[in-house]
Amino acid sequence: MKAWRVPDWCEPEQMSFEDIPVPEPAAGELRIKNHAAALNFYDILLIQGKYQVKPPRPFTPGSEVAGVVDAVGAGVTEFKPGDRVQAIASSGTYCEYSLAPAAKCFRIPDAMSFAEAAAMIVIYQTSYFALTHRTQVTPGEWLLVHAGAGGVGMSAMQIGKALGARIIATAGSEEKLQFCLSQGAEHALNYRDASWVEQVKQITGGHGADIIYDPVGGEVFDLSTKCIAAEGRLLVIGFAGGTIPSVAANRILLKNMSVVGVYWGGYVEKHPQYVHEAEAALFAMYESGQIKPIVSQSYPLADAVQALHDLATRKTIGKVVLTI
Repeated sequence: MKAWRVPDWCEPEQMSFEDIPVPEPAAGELRIKNHAAALNFYDILLIQGKYQVKPPRPFTPGSEVAGVVDAVGAGVTEFKPGDRVQAIASSGTYCEYSLAPAAKCFRIPDAMSFAEAAAMIVIYQTSYFALTHRTQVTPGEWLLVHAGAGGVGMSAMQIGKALGARIIATAGSEEKLQFCLSQGAEHALNYRDASWVEQVKQITGGHGADIIYDPVGGEVFDLSTKCIAAEGRLLVIGFAGGTIPSVAANRILLKNMSVVGVYWGGYVEKHPQYVHEAEAALFAMYESGQIKPIVSQSYPLADAVQALHDLATRKTIGKVVLTI
């Protein structure tokens, strides 16, 4: 089968597109004939060796995939060949066939496309975990979502709105601001305009944002502490801006604010049943029309390097997938 391979830590442009053997499922695993594989910013960090998880090399990047069950390993009884599934793969997804533990596979609704299914798992699980487990949204609270036009920001806006929050989003272009408004934001602010902090205060009548969802880090995190409400919760999702920030502890004290880590991957490793509970809730939200993964760009598998480049340079909106 065709697969992208990372021989050693490198830039995406240095990956190789190779022919490798089709893998055989071990006990408890499924083999999936891939139809769509989603891209995430952390895929780039994984390829570069900068992510907190460092797989043995060579490896195939990617973790989210959707397709059709092709073969089942010993002991698997809940799936059969031909089932339409989404999965968190163990063998990489930038390829034609992937292996995944049956425990991390889910049948997808008939109305859900493979592209939507691949785009859904990590970002919607992360936002659901953030907004229902690491904190809880009270209807009417102000939720400020940074990088709202990205995949994880999109999922936070949709889920936040479904939970009753009032959404303010930040993004970096007029096109992206309009996208945020289409996804449930009441207000969309350009973070390149330094007045966005004051605008948040004005929109909320001086109250500030009750919950801030930050996948960016860096200066955005620092400025967020200046427009958070008293007893607000600042959710640390990641550091797409490239800089891991520090926080002045006096701000935490004076505003009675909470800085809350949101590491979904680490949590589900210790609580594997959570992913099933969350996905059942998310499927129900999908089928009721409350959430819908927006796949704005699709690339053939052979164009994975270009897709990662466009993702890294913030040329994309919503979620990006490879089609196989």
